[in-house]
Amino acid sequence: MKEYLYKIFNEAQNKLSYLNDVDITFSPPNQSDHGDQSTNMAMLLTKKLKKNPREIASEIIENLSIDKSVITKVEIAGPGFINFFFSAEYLANIIQKINDQNENFGRSDKYKNKKANIEFVSANPTGPLTVGHGRNAVIGDTVANLLEWIGYEVDREYYFNNAGRQMRVLGESVQLRYLELLGESIEFPEDYYQGEYIKEIAQHLINEYGESLKDEPDETKFKERAEKEIFDEIRSTLRSLNIEMQTFYNEHSLYEDGKIDMILKKFEEMGLSYKKDNAVWLKLTEIGNEQDKVIVKSTGEPTYRLPDIAYHTTKFDRGFDLIIDLFGSDHNATYPDVMAGLRALGYDTEKVKVLIHQFVTILDKGEVVKMSTRKANYITLDELVEAVGKDVVRYFFNMRSLTSHLNFDIDLAKKQSEENPVFYLQYAHARIASILKMTSEQNLSESYGDLELLNTPTEMNLMKKLHQFEEEVLYSGENYEPHRIANYLEDTAALFHKFYTECRILGTEEKLASARIALAMATQTVIKNGLTILGVSAPDRM
Repeated sequence: MKEYLYKIFNEAQNKLSYLNDVDITFSPPNQSDHGDQSTNMAMLLTKKLKKNPREIASEIIENLSIDKSVITKVEIAGPGFINFFFSAEYLANIIQKINDQNENFGRSDKYKNKKANIEFVSANPTGPLTVGHGRNAVIGDTVANLLEWIGYEVDREYYFNNAGRQMRVLGESVQLRYLELLGESIEFPEDYYQGEYIKEIAQHLINEYGESLKDEPDETKFKERAEKEIFDEIRSTLRSLNIEMQTFYNEHSLYEDGKIDMILKKFEEMGLSYKKDNAVWLKLTEIGNEQDKVIVKSTGEPTYRLPDIAYHTTKFDRGFDLIIDLFGSDHNATYPDVMAGLRALGYDTEKVKVLIHQFVTILDKGEVVKMSTRKANYITLDELVEAVGKDVVRYFFNMRSLTSHLNFDIDLAKKQSEENPVFYLQYAHARIASILKMTSEQNLSESYGDLELLNTPTEMNLMKKLHQFEEEVLYSGENYEPHRIANYLEDTAALFHKFYTECRILGTEEKLASARIALAMATQTVIKNGLTILGVSAPDRM
């Protein structure tokens, strides 16, 4: 519908030149009796034209070439809103389109031939993925799904570091547990990795090598074994949520191929770095930030800024049109330094979208579950999936805005009732499947020719909601907001349940029954496609 509205407004610009001076936007009115799409452009033009907005709205309407088979009525409401009302014929065509396109309804080729890279999870291999990583993983994969639905070729990327102090501590932690399991008296440092998984890795080494590693001079073999086992577990956890990464990028390779040194040299040649207190500083104050920052410590070890800048240059070099980084809110104050460094090197940071998500609180029986990664007192993502199921985990992590703190209520997640939004949506899909099975057994079928019989408010409201799905997917993809799909589906399911209650299919006159079957089929398609984007299954039976 918006495409049609933009078309007739573009045509009107030839007659009303002032339409070129306003950002034309459309959205559904808050109240359904105010029409199906609305624009406030007349009010935006009031100051420029020095006219009453209702007068401007009237002039605009007079210059629109409206097809009555699409728009039956245009009204001016309130201070100057222009409201458009769909025709029954247009809505009927939407139902036919949905049923014709089936699993492809909602897809767009707007960004065809564009390449996107989305980096998410990116946890170093020091332990299992926790519920905190879970929100990042699910949101990242769903944003990737959305981008694919609007035409992008998407590369899902996992960035990690298997070098440095934390990996050395991981190896030493396994080494100490190995010796402890062999009967040696060990004083285990409090700041080492405490989890049971460390003992399990140590036991696996004993099972394979016995006591032959007791005299190893350092932690290297223990670190290598820990990294392999933990990464195997991370991959397995992601697969349990239907997440497959195309690329695993190791930070250490940036040192091996000289990328770090090259970036350092460039900053030096550009006069954007200097030495102070035996450290190397980046002149961020010269490129728009408030203060200079250290990029190489006095110990010779880079801070996160330098490898992150180097890493992002590889994304540009790989030819991506869109680069997305998904971080937790603890990165909120740090990524601007990386963006400033990239801009200084001449990279177009407009291509980079940094998404920050808030953290997750687990509620069990109404109480907050307190977690500490250092003390290994946390809920792993595997444990959460095992407790409530993959579908619930994916939906719950997607159902709130990235910018909102998420309370993950275990009790609600386990409920098999309409209180649980996942059950509510899947039940709607299964109910439609049951209806279609019964109507098939009675030799009833959908009939596109009689869709204009769907003229009750309940039927019309459901059709109008289904009509919005394409625009909802496009908007959600362009704005990286998967929660909008979840919200949309819940509204759609509510409208369907109302339709099911008020509009009988079986026992109704055949032509009307066929039209309602077509509407039910279209609803099932939209619910299934929306759940597919979210990575949630759409069962035919519950």
